[in-house]
Amino acid sequence: MANSIIKSGKILHQIVIGQLQGVSEDQFDIQTKGFNNTVRWNVGHMVYWMDKYSTLSFGYPCAIPPHYESLFVSGTKPSEWMITPPSKEELIEQFMAQLSNLSELTPELLDMKLQSPYIMGPFQFITSGELLNFALMHEAIHLGIISSQLKAMQ
Repeated sequence: MANSIIKSGKILHQIVIGQLQGVSEDQFDIQTKGFNNTVRWNVGHMVYWMDKYSTLSFGYPCAIPPHYESLFVSGTKPSEWMITPPSKEELIEQFMAQLSNLSELTPELLDMKLQSPYIMGPFQFITSGELLNFALMHEAIHLGIISSQLKAMQ
């Protein structure tokens, strides 16, 4: 099962990278009607949370700039940004680096217990694999939102 989670994570990242390469820099900042955020926010949000979950799960050092939190943590929105967000290129590079990290994971790492359970509302994650699996579901949700945003732009 752990191999399947790792493989799914790599495939998901490849799909996201492929989709983002076809999106213009301008489209990254269009907030379409019915959506709370932009493509750039959704991509940055995915990068931010995968970095956080990777640190919690595998002890990886934080690999993103500190200002990503003020831009992309849950509850933020582009209309309130006080600093310039990362470019499309920078976000794709971050995603590619995370793909590289996923490629280095072993099934044994996914069986490791977290230092302490990660609790999110009614959910509790005890192993690295559980938290990584949730992170991938989270990314898939945001990929769906991005796809919907791009369709709404047409």
